[in-house]
Amino acid sequence: MRKLFIISTTIFWLAVAGFWLSGKFHTAEKINETATVAQPALREYSLKQVASHNLESNCWMAIEGQVYDLTAYLPSHPSDPAIVLPWCGREASNAWQTKTVGRPHSSLAQHLLERYLIGKLGETP
Repeated sequence: MRKLFIISTTIFWLAVAGFWLSGKFHTAEKINETATVAQPALREYSLKQVASHNLESNCWMAIEGQVYDLTAYLPSHPSDPAIVLPWCGREASNAWQTKTVGRPHSSLAQHLLERYLIGKLGETP
């Protein structure tokens, strides 16, 4: 009976380790696939254009030289969307980097932000 317990426990932990390793491999594979996909040229927006999208129903932000349309995301924001609203239509890099309280956003948040990328900040009128 003891032998059966040891064998089944060993098989269980080997299976757990196998699933864990396959998850790590799959994640690395996905990252490599993403890195090799060619990105289309991004449209340039001026800060003046971004500023005209300053409402909850039309919220764009410039973050680290990129322009994001966060309108669809606002209702899903983990904290109260009112925290984000003052940054609509503005350059919000510092707010993004510090969450306005000195803490950075997570890598998951960074990945999620990429979904809302619509262009880059430039000099286009």
